[in-house]
Amino acid sequence: MRAAVAFLTVLGGPARPNGRTVAWFPAVGTAIGLALGGVWWLSAEIWPPLLAAAVVVAADLAITGLLHVDGLADSADGLLPPLDSRARRLAVMADPSTGAFGVAAVAAMLLLRVGALASIQPDALALAAIWCASRTLMAVAALDLTYSRPDGLASDFVGPDARRLVWPVGLGGMVLAGVLAALAGGWHGLAALAAATLGALAVLWLAHRRIGGFTGDVLGAAAVTAETAGLLALAARV
Repeated sequence: MRAAVAFLTVLGGPARPNGRTVAWFPAVGTAIGLALGGVWWLSAEIWPPLLAAAVVVAADLAITGLLHVDGLADSADGLLPPLDSRARRLAVMADPSTGAFGVAAVAAMLLLRVGALASIQPDALALAAIWCASRTLMAVAALDLTYSRPDGLASDFVGPDARRLVWPVGLGGMVLAGVLAALAGGWHGLAALAAATLGALAVLWLAHRRIGGFTGDVLGAAAVTAETAGLLALAARV
């Protein structure tokens, strides 16, 4: 578990991940969501909704060390422009600089998250459900999809031994997320979970079309997109 905490957050200290690390992704995602829910509740007691929402978003960036946001920026720069080859897209994603697509994607994501959080009441279980689902989907993608950069950050997760964890991790994580979502908001909570899943799948589908698989950046982008889609569904007035 320590390796999963170290990989997904700024906590845990140095620890090299392996194929079993992803088995802990749903639990770590749940813990992150609960922690952010606590920040959300406390902030709402002190500040107006908009400022409290901004504090929660900032806390999420601090806990994750901006790792997933960096993945969103790199993925947007590599997957969205009309580049001429898979190799060119991967090279752009590996470039440490951020282009216009990356800046726009991160700005839009931050605005949507703040707006969504500001429009609903604090709910730690809802955040735990969405963050659990996002990390579960990361784990399933890492275990089951084709890795496009063999020497990259996620290379320690792939391999025949790790692949056998796809169903236990995926099913266990989504059941946990579903229970939390149902407790948080009933059918509305489950709809938010479905939206989060669709958001992640959209990113993974685009990555498959453009680079033939996933990278560590794509996993981060999928997680951030899933969370944002889930929050937007929670905020929907239906």
